Amino acid sequence: MLDLGIVITSYNTRDLLRICLHSVYASHDIALDVCVVDNASSDGSAEMVATEFPQVHLIANEENVGYPRANNQGLRAFGFDRPSADRDVPRFALLLNPDTELPPDGLAQMLVFMDEYPAAGVAGPKLVMLDGSLDLACRRSFPSPEVSLYRLLKLSQLFPHSRRFGRYNLTYLDPDQVAEVDSVVGAFMLVRAEAIAQVGLLDEQFFMYGEDLDWAYRIKAAGWRVYYNPAVTVLHVKRAASRHSLRAQVEFYRAMDIFYRKHYAAQTPRWLHVLIVSALSLRKGIEQLRCALISARRRSEVGL
Repeated sequence: MLDLGIVITSYNTRDLLRICLHSVYASHDIALDVCVVDNASSDGSAEMVATEFPQVHLIANEENVGYPRANNQGLRAFGFDRPSADRDVPRFALLLNPDTELPPDGLAQMLVFMDEYPAAGVAGPKLVMLDGSLDLACRRSFPSPEVSLYRLLKLSQLFPHSRRFGRYNLTYLDPDQVAEVDSVVGAFMLVRAEAIAQVGLLDEQFFMYGEDLDWAYRIKAAGWRVYYNPAVTVLHVKRAASRHSLRAQVEFYRAMDIFYRKHYAAQTPRWLHVLIVSALSLRKGIEQLRCALISARRRSEVGL
């Protein structure tokens, strides 16, 4: 049986994807397979994978179908959507971003961790960015109305060590200590096959952002635990695929709206519900207007 089925969704990150795949195949003592799902990249990412990594199962989409749908394509390729006694489904699935670079023993250590914590449905490592700083998204609380309000009012930045105000990115925790958390980030999200069998695949209502939080929420609701394991450190370039996308910030606020309505709206007082929905709609509208203005300016510059 395979230990690990790795799904990497790529979008115009060819050179980083190459580094990522080299680091995956340099991993020690792991029985793994890799599926790369390319979301219609224009930089030759799919061609690079086909040429340089023929052992990879490549799915080349003709359009950008979004992060959760593409990841689900990879998860289905491994059989995580329909596990059965007569199918050799890997023990674990790993969602991995193409802008990550793994240490040689990182995957082996993470699997040992999951074996030591049998109640863990999800685990993630310590992610560090190019400047050596912690990627704060690698351990998070769910964005409940209360936690999101502290973030919006910047109380989480003013009081990062407060257990009350610092919950958004759990900045009050020691970054070098194992911790049970609400969620880790989809850049490196290790998930037990049994947990996937219980809750299903990623929610394709999301396009980018929020789907990893939603998956962790459903997995925790099914009785599993989510852990942050800093014994493994992974390099994360961060937003390599989305930094040039005008759509990214619009999708961020759309994702937060979906997550809120799905998990919190029913128990939120009416006055607060109206406030939250209005605030998210306003922020999304502002980003849509900004995108439209930038697109119009770009078109006019091309026409000059």
